[in-house]
Amino acid sequence: MPTHTPLVDILRERIIDGDFAPGSRLSESTLAEQLEVSRNTLREAFRVLAEQGLIEHVPHRGVSVASPTIADVIDIYRARRVIECTALRHSEPEHPAVRLMKESLADAEEHLPAEDWRRVGSANMAFHDAIVALADSPRLARTYRDVAAELRLVFLEIDDPRALHEPFVRKNRAVLETLLERGPAAAADELERYLMASERTVLGAFTRMGKA
Repeated sequence: MPTHTPLVDILRERIIDGDFAPGSRLSESTLAEQLEVSRNTLREAFRVLAEQGLIEHVPHRGVSVASPTIADVIDIYRARRVIECTALRHSEPEHPAVRLMKESLADAEEHLPAEDWRRVGSANMAFHDAIVALADSPRLARTYRDVAAELRLVFLEIDDPRALHEPFVRKNRAVLETLLERGPAAAADELERYLMASERTVLGAFTRMGKA
């Protein structure tokens, strides 16, 4: 079975959109009926999603949406720094993906006054997808897609979307302007500082929530 089938993609989007809360159990019989697929097909999709870190098999409880831990957060941000900062550091400011960075930032800024945090959060993620696209590497993009999906689960755990997303818009603006005015190396340094600050914010939220 390919890594991404329509069923895998449907379940993936529903998970990262928050239709299923982190830690919630996924009923095999209910989902198979809703999606009109066999249980065997659903189990194969679950296997793929488990490999991507989005669900987990809990003994005697079945399948549940993954609930990220502090260790997961640290590793996700470690991967983000390696992938995103490297892609940005070796980029060209004239790359077509820079236009995508501009468009996603404009989208986030447009929805910021209305406090539409779901749209702002999606636009922020699109900004970082565009950074990875600077590398022109389909393999790197696939790897980052899985990291970003796990990151969305992390964000779903935090119940203060303003504190989570509002600063990111401003920091994305700083990264883009640094890239255009001072070049890729300076922009990568700016992004690394940003990701380290973001990691501290998320870890602080997880600590307050009492997550291990």
